[in-house]
Amino acid sequence: MTWAKARLDELKAGEAQLPPIVETLRLGGLDDWGDGWVRKTWSPSAELQTTDGAMFGGYLAALADQALAFAAMTVVPGDAAYRTLNLQVNFVRVTPLQPLVIEARVVARTRQLITVRAEFRRADGELIAEASAQQLILPLAPPPRQ
Repeated sequence: MTWAKARLDELKAGEAQLPPIVETLRLGGLDDWGDGWVRKTWSPSAELQTTDGAMFGGYLAALADQALAFAAMTVVPGDAAYRTLNLQVNFVRVTPLQPLVIEARVVARTRQLITVRAEFRRADGELIAEASAQQLILPLAPPPRQ
């Protein structure tokens, strides 16, 4: 098992300590994963509501980056890390604050790139947003010398 898949298992089990940025932004963990895909349910807080009652789209971009990175983790080699090269989010519908189901999947992988896509849906199945990204595969940094 790779470092990334072990981390995904910890996240799914709720046993992982989330990084400070994830805690600060309240992005949460994930519900389930398998080779090439991840799924999470996310519930927004009132602070994310715009003046017209809609959910703030920039926040959805942060969630997209996280979900797409999780999907990349399902296929990244054990001796490699990854970094987001680009991120695109397309907003399909304006939505009030309500839980979303976010599913992300790997659509292509080469020696150097992992291409991933995600969909954001309300509980009733309505598509709210789509996102895509490319993750650059990098050598895993060696641990610091003791």
